Amino acid sequence: MSPTLARKMWRTLEPYHGMIYFTPRATEAYRALGVADQAGYFASRAAAMGAVPAEVVIATFYNFSPDYVRAAIPSAWEAAAPAALVEARLGATDAALREALGDDVLASDEMAWAAETARRAAEGCTPAGRPLYAGHASLPWADEPHLVLWQAVTQLREFRGDGHVAALVLEGIDPCEALVTHGAAGDVPLAVLKSTRAWSDEDWDAARARLTERGWLDGDHLTPAGTEVRDRVEALTDERAMAPWIHLGEEDADRLRATVRPWSRAIVDTGLLTRPPR
Repeated sequence: MSPTLARKMWRTLEPYHGMIYFTPRATEAYRALGVADQAGYFASRAAAMGAVPAEVVIATFYNFSPDYVRAAIPSAWEAAAPAALVEARLGATDAALREALGDDVLASDEMAWAAETARRAAEGCTPAGRPLYAGHASLPWADEPHLVLWQAVTQLREFRGDGHVAALVLEGIDPCEALVTHGAAGDVPLAVLKSTRAWSDEDWDAARARLTERGWLDGDHLTPAGTEVRDRVEALTDERAMAPWIHLGEEDADRLRATVRPWSRAIVDTGLLTRPPR
């Protein structure tokens, strides 16, 4: 079973989870608890770990400016308990999926199968060294299949993300440098990364200078050496994200990807993921 399967699964499943960062339903739910704007993102995603200090969010989310995180955490916990934010996030997920996919899809046999199968895949993950995954894996499962699927995809996504952070740390790539290399690779426009991660111009310039000195960056582009390092990080991330798919088996993994693909496409087609993140 090739490690590239892990990347294929992530790319197909990600919209099913990722829509929660863009839907106005989430913004409204968090604001109703007194947690507004970017604080809603940090608090709702971190809430599965409990009322952790800003330093834990800085460590686990990795690529955000520490000052940006500290502006939201721990003050968010004073407005709303983590359990309330977890509940609000799941409620927003329910509303957003109903809008994007419709009740017939949510009640289908395919959804029930996908939920059971994704949950089985998530059971192949282990918490050691995976703090964000561990937090989300500690939450109780929902009753409805479309929410179970979302919870399972969330766990799988955070499991992969925890491993990606570990790979970056092992390569000596700090948070701002990770963003610069990400933008230089052409995966996400650099302007989007700069506007959403809130590092100062001085921080960006310093990161670019460090990468240039290492021979990894030439202007706005990765050098062959920089590309080699980035490819190594991605390959290690894929390799260390294989546990759930080995546990599930390639046949069911392929079927799960095929089953969820049209739902992910439907979410993308709503235009939701092109809106500014909430």
